[in-house]
Amino acid sequence: MTVLDATVGPLLIGVILAAVMYGVSCSQMFYYYTRYPRDPWYIKLLVTAVWTTDSIHQALISHSVYWYLITEYGNPVALTLLTKSLVIEVFFNGFTAFFVQSFFAARVYRLSGKKVWLVAPVALLVAGEFAVTMAYSIKALYLKTFVDLVQIKGLSISINAFAAVGDVTIAVILCTILHRSRTGFSKSNTLINRLMVFAVNTGLLTSVCASLSLITILSLPNTFVYICFFFLVGRLYSNSLMATLNARKSLREASTNELSVSLRDMQPSASTNLANLSTYSRRAEGIAIRIDTTKDTKHDGEESAQYASSDKHPVEEV
Repeated sequence: MTVLDATVGPLLIGVILAAVMYGVSCSQMFYYYTRYPRDPWYIKLLVTAVWTTDSIHQALISHSVYWYLITEYGNPVALTLLTKSLVIEVFFNGFTAFFVQSFFAARVYRLSGKKVWLVAPVALLVAGEFAVTMAYSIKALYLKTFVDLVQIKGLSISINAFAAVGDVTIAVILCTILHRSRTGFSKSNTLINRLMVFAVNTGLLTSVCASLSLITILSLPNTFVYICFFFLVGRLYSNSLMATLNARKSLREASTNELSVSLRDMQPSASTNLANLSTYSRRAEGIAIRIDTTKDTKHDGEESAQYASSDKHPVEEV
């Protein structure tokens, strides 16, 4: 393996993969704005902010690779220098992670019944990662070469550690809350299982990518492999946010269809005697009560026409 294979090579691969994922996030954003035009303004503002930081980050890392491979082509000394765009991109990657993790932390707060003690660890991890990222970026601005990055290697390790632990913690808490929300009805339990799998998947990719960045910076300190994974973390955050928002209608429609089938199956036949009819009525009342409990959940998405203005569908909270 040559020096270029271990340094500029991972940078180029990281930019290409990040560009592909940026295209996916752009298509998801277009899908979001066309399908959820009635979402609250703060959700739309969050989506716009994440897309903006993502776009600036993509432009910066593209410029950095262009500078190394085109502008300074044939100048081996330039490969040892830190271009400012490669440092500034860390700021915007940090903002993307902060916006998305804060969104999931807010969901943990609402789903837990506003239990501060439960969301406090998540908030501390998110705030800690953002603070370390800003500290790393500010210090890196005063460095000239890649060799100088050794001075702030501890901060780089801390960024990836905070990111991995924070994402895993969010996924575990969400799954725990959902698991304890089981009602005993097979249809609703099936929906909860889907939501649990979805919660795990949205946090799994970001935590794995952050872990790989952490592992490679420790095992391959003289290469830029860890930078390749760091480039991708921001794209995974933006795509996980958009996937979560865009999945609401499909999950809600699936749950509504399953519930309709369940209620239709519970209807008594014409030959049912009075005692059995009473039993079915009590069961139907139990189901109705279970549905009504969703009225107290917070709504962060589009209101469905099939619910009253004060009714919120449980899918929209996960």
